[in-house]
Amino acid sequence: MYLTVDDNKVFAATGGKEFEPGKPCVIFIHGAGLDHTIWLLQSRWFAWHGWAVLAVDMPGHGHSAGDPLPEITDMAAWIGRLMDAAGIETASLIGHSMGAIIALEAAAALPDRIDRIALLGITATMDVHPMLLDVAKNDPAKAYEIITAWSMSPGAKVGRNPVPGIWMTGNALALFANNRPGTLHAALAAAGNWKTGPQTAKKVTCPAHVIVGKYDMMTPAAGSRELAGMIANCQYTELDDCGHILTAEAPDAVLDTLIDYLGAA
Repeated sequence: MYLTVDDNKVFAATGGKEFEPGKPCVIFIHGAGLDHTIWLLQSRWFAWHGWAVLAVDMPGHGHSAGDPLPEITDMAAWIGRLMDAAGIETASLIGHSMGAIIALEAAAALPDRIDRIALLGITATMDVHPMLLDVAKNDPAKAYEIITAWSMSPGAKVGRNPVPGIWMTGNALALFANNRPGTLHAALAAAGNWKTGPQTAKKVTCPAHVIVGKYDMMTPAAGSRELAGMIANCQYTELDDCGHILTAEAPDAVLDTLIDYLGAA
């Protein structure tokens, strides 16, 4: 479905069911340079088990118009305006990587509107190497290769895939290649400039669940555990044989963890 936010056309997948704003709502938020398709399995399960689902394309990503927003706090405020556009009073947020820090900031900024959050692939600081920023700006195709190499666990690089016939590395490269010029660089810069993680985590009052891959090189598990300890009411799950792009490498394990946490509506 399409919504209008800040005079821009915004796309959100609804999990194959008509969106009903009166139901309990869950919003899925993707990471830098990705889009709603990383949530296909998870968004569909929740949509068919009583939830109103929005797997959104952030501004400048996927099918959504507009320029990428410059700061994570801007993106968190944008989530509130997305909820207004969809007629949603409260929602749970599930975010991956950049989407996870957006969800964290939104929970702190909108405590009366966010019921709970699930944060995949997150640490208290999301440092982005200057080399990667430079490559993302000047040679995006090379940046896609670097991010994919860093994001996948060792097993994913030699063909282990829970979905037969799908090449995980090639699939990730193809997804990144859909980016518009400048989108990946802008998103990475926003994530790298985010320095308020510890302070924001301590402001969160809703329940939270941090989920990370054991072999995550982008947001190492030690940093994820540290962040989870900063949130007052937080669960922590570490998935084996998995890197940063958890929804590709361990889609069923991610879904099972989210079902245990949120359940059917």
